[in-house]
This record gives sequence, structure tokens and C-alpha cells, in this order.
Amino acid sequence: MTEIITIFGTYTKSLPHVDAKSEGIYVYKLNTETGALTHQLTTTGIDNPAFLTIAPSQQFLYSVNREGGDTGGVSAFSLDPATGAMVFINEQVRTNGGPCHVMVDATERYLYAANYGEGSVEVWPIEDDGSLGSASDFHQHEGSSVNKARQEAAHAHSINLDPGNRFAYVPDLGMDKVMIYNLDLDKGKLIPNEQPFIETTPGAGPRHLDFHPNGKVLYVINELGNTVTAYNFDAESGHLSDFQTVPTLPADWDGENTTADIHVHPNGKFVYGSNRGHDSIAVYAVDEATGKLTAQGHVSTQGKTPRNFGIDPTGKVLIVANQDTSNAATYFIDQQTGALTPTGVVVDVPTSVCIKMIG
Repeated sequence: MTEIITIFGTYTKSLPHVDAKSEGIYVYKLNTETGALTHQLTTTGIDNPAFLTIAPSQQFLYSVNREGGDTGGVSAFSLDPATGAMVFINEQVRTNGGPCHVMVDATERYLYAANYGEGSVEVWPIEDDGSLGSASDFHQHEGSSVNKARQEAAHAHSINLDPGNRFAYVPDLGMDKVMIYNLDLDKGKLIPNEQPFIETTPGAGPRHLDFHPNGKVLYVINELGNTVTAYNFDAESGHLSDFQTVPTLPADWDGENTTADIHVHPNGKFVYGSNRGHDSIAVYAVDEATGKLTAQGHVSTQGKTPRNFGIDPTGKVLIVANQDTSNAATYFIDQQTGALTPTGVVVDVPTSVCIKMIG
């Protein structure tokens, strides 16, 4: 496989934290041999499609819309996986602000959403034609933590389903908790787990997470604490227990920084996390026996504010989206060490904040 359809979510309307310059959802083709990114098409007509998710069948794409506004919601598109072409199907609008993160379950019956501003999670049924029905469940989080500027209330930042499609994990930045839900796939409900949450270090601000392919460990990146925490994951009970926290920044860095995204390499040997401020990707080696991380250094993202990044399905290339410089850069991944080498490719992708790949 040498060409991968790569889809970028963006901001089309400015918000206090972003000067938007884009027109919609951008589709590129990635050459995994050279790292080249070639623009294919742009889908317009949706406000702030900042975060995207692709259904497992690759026949549908779902987007948050109007993120950051007073109203927002989720949109459904049919998707041609060969070209990245998409056609709008429908949207569901909510009046208390929109989701910041969405994910489709393995059965493609439900779309799960995390609402940052409201501090809540929601479930939207998916019909046979890919359209979204009215919400089937809603949970309001309640709580706060030590950072009075950012943790004055609950802020659910992502919702993530386990590989077995049994549990949902919601890092809530405002509460310093990772909430744990059981999936009721018959009724489209989220049921609080017997272990309803696990607390992080005060002020950590958990944001995104990713599972190790061994199905035994997951890693959470903490936006405010500039750390990554490793958790043992019990696939039967859904319970979590933390066993390590490591910094995302060099020891001599004293500037402003918040983290954003985290991904485990498909081979399970490496973990990567993005720093906004230091504007870098932190690289970690994974101990095969324990899941513990060892820092391997950092690489510049060749732009400002790397909100999101992605690893192609073959594990050869990493792509970084730099929100504030409206560009994307590609890197070759050393399959033995995890080291990232710039390919020399840096392309314009206006106000890019999310990357999804088909393959």
C-alpha cells in the first residue's frame, strides 16, 4: 500500500482560541514511500468540522459541527473510501454547544460524543443509511479541580471505545477523572461501570487516550500537566489502574505548553504525544513486558500548535497537523527505534486540527 486517503478536520469560523482560515473538510492522498501529500478535494458547507471519525466499514464519516459555538451537533456523510469523496446525509443539532470528539462503535449502530463546554457525553443512534437519529442517551458530568481557569467545571474532552466494544472511556479535563461506562448496545445507553472513574493527579487535565494493541494497556495524555499516564486495562471488567506517569517535555523547557493528541504505533513498540507551545512530538519506547514508557526525545512539528496527528495504517509515516500555521508535515518512522525523520514534505492545510486515514 503506497497511497492512503487522508482526511483533515478544520476550523472554518474563528473562536477565541483559533483564527480560522479553512473552507471545510480537506482530502489528501499520502504516498507512504515519499511522504508526499497531494490535495484531492474539499467538502464545504459545514461549520467547524474540527473532529472527525470514520465508521469501521469506511462507508460513512461523522463530524462534529459548530464546535465552540452556542449551538452545535454532529453531521453524517456517506464516504467513498477510494477517493475520500463525501456527501452530506443529515445532522443533529443541540442547543447547549457542540461535541468536541466523536467515535463510532464497532457495530456501527451508535455514534458517541463528548461535549467539552457542557462537560457531558451523548449517544446518537445510526440508521442503516448512515443517518443519525435523535440522541438515545445523555450524561452530565459534575465536578471541578485545582486549576481555577481551566477546571472550574466538568469538561469531557474525548470518548474512546475499547477494542472489545464493551466500554467507553471519557477523559474529563475539568474533573481530573477518566470516566468509565459500559456500553448497552441494545438500548443505546452508557451505563456507569462498577469502577465509575479513576482519578488523575490534581491539575493533570486528561484529554485524549489510545489503547495498546495488546489489549492490556492504555495511555492517557494530560493536557494541563504535560504528562502521559499509563494504565493497566482489564478487558473483562473494564477497570483501570495506573502504573506510570512520564513528562512530555524536555527537562530544560520552561515555556508555556499544553498537550493535545496521543497515538500508539501499530506495532506496539512506540507511543507518540503532541506538545502545543514546545510544538513537538514526544517519542517513547514501550517495554513489551510491562507497557512502561521510556522517553526517546522530541521532534519539531515544523509549525505551531500541533492539535492532532496520525500514523498511517502501514505504520511507515506520521502526519502532524499544525493548527496555527495551517500546515501539515510528514515524517518517516524508524520501525526499530520509533525515531521520526522529516520527509521534507510540508503542505498547506488551513487551520487543520484532526487527521483520519483510510486503509
